[in-house]
Amino acid sequence: MNDIRKLEPAEVWNYFSEICSIPHPSKKEQKLIAFMEEFGRKHNLATVVDKTGNIIIRKPATAGMENRPGVILQAHLDMVPQKNSSTEHNFETDPITPVIDGQWIKASGTTLGADNGIGMAAAMAILASTEIEHGPLEALFTVDEETGMTGVSGLEKGMLKGDMLMNLDSEDEGELFVGCAGGVDVSISKKYSEEKTPAGMAAFKVAVTGLRGGHSGCDIALGRANSNKLMFRFLMQAEPLFDARIAWCDGGGLRNAIPREANAVVTVQSGKSAAFIEFAMQCEETYREEFAETEPGLSLKITEAELPAGVMAVDDQRMIARAVFACPNGVQRMSRAMDGLVETSNNLAAVKCAGGKFEAHCLARSSVDSAKDTTASKIAAVFELVGATVNISGGYPGWKPNMQSAALATLAGVYESMFGSRPEVKAIHAGLECGMLGGKYPNLDMVSFGPTIRNPHSPDECVSVASVKKFWDFLVESLKNIPEKKC
Repeated sequence: MNDIRKLEPAEVWNYFSEICSIPHPSKKEQKLIAFMEEFGRKHNLATVVDKTGNIIIRKPATAGMENRPGVILQAHLDMVPQKNSSTEHNFETDPITPVIDGQWIKASGTTLGADNGIGMAAAMAILASTEIEHGPLEALFTVDEETGMTGVSGLEKGMLKGDMLMNLDSEDEGELFVGCAGGVDVSISKKYSEEKTPAGMAAFKVAVTGLRGGHSGCDIALGRANSNKLMFRFLMQAEPLFDARIAWCDGGGLRNAIPREANAVVTVQSGKSAAFIEFAMQCEETYREEFAETEPGLSLKITEAELPAGVMAVDDQRMIARAVFACPNGVQRMSRAMDGLVETSNNLAAVKCAGGKFEAHCLARSSVDSAKDTTASKIAAVFELVGATVNISGGYPGWKPNMQSAALATLAGVYESMFGSRPEVKAIHAGLECGMLGGKYPNLDMVSFGPTIRNPHSPDECVSVASVKKFWDFLVESLKNIPEKKC
């Protein structure tokens, strides 16, 4: 069997299958917006599409439950479009094909979109049901969560009517999240001089591949390698030994995905070609040893390439390579407030050199706003020292935990009564939309939860079948057990 629609709960998997069939990468969600608008009208539910593209669908309370607090189910429409370099897939036109792999669902060579398609599907199943008991209900589906949260940023005040929000965008079943990190984008650019490739040079393509990548928030503490950092480490090491010169390089891509691959074309002195290849093999061995536990597939390969017409001027190359090498990356500080939580990090997400222009993009995160801003300033300082232009933008706030939350108390009690154990209450080093929603609706009582998803934002993304069933049962029971409003 490879039809996810035959899995339980069927209502959730059916909607997830439909979502997968509609291309919806970040900033390209128009088809899914239209599908959701039609879904709301098909079920005779009040449906609003705001000017940003967010969708709000309202459903009246079950008879006799009108006095319960209004609940908002919240998920985002977009998915992260990541694929292996060997995979042919156009995320703007091609559907995602889910594959059953034992107790997990994945895609073939691409991201699956369980983040946040499962949350969407669960909310749709609640809205469509005529049997599930609940109080006044709203569902908020936002656009562009993954590349800047522009959807929730553009949500106008007063659009939502509910008292309690259940964000369905967390990735560990059995955990209730009550806090998240904020983030800020750092974009770097610099023009550099190119010069004619010197005589007596040979060209090689350098490829860093086989890394695991992953979510730049949730997975940043796992010690995985960053392909951009490895590439420029290697180029810095090779430059004085072989007069290595960069013709072009391109690594990583999405700011919220740990970069998995990087490629470059370099020239070296022809008489040192064999030694350069041997050196690359030694470096690969060293890097594999360093990352033996976290990156078993790490590869640094050298292949012959066509000699380029030009290369980066040596002074520019030395400045740029050293700035990339020195750029803060990974965990910067752990939280003192919650054991095991990353407080502050940076992801050197993308680096590109071509045609006389260098570009790099970072996403700095922190649950402490001042630490987030300091990290962004530190990145800026590194690149400004080499004459680059730095733009800090797209900042969004974190979500401060409220351990006295009535929603948290209710959901924790429901979980314990259902499954016989208390859920873990945690914060997450990722940018949930709750931070921005809390700024617009300060009285919203918010909790985030979801099924177990592994390796989000990478082609290894998968979701646990068993956890989807528990997540669904918990969601249904929680809606049923929201206590009445106090007079």
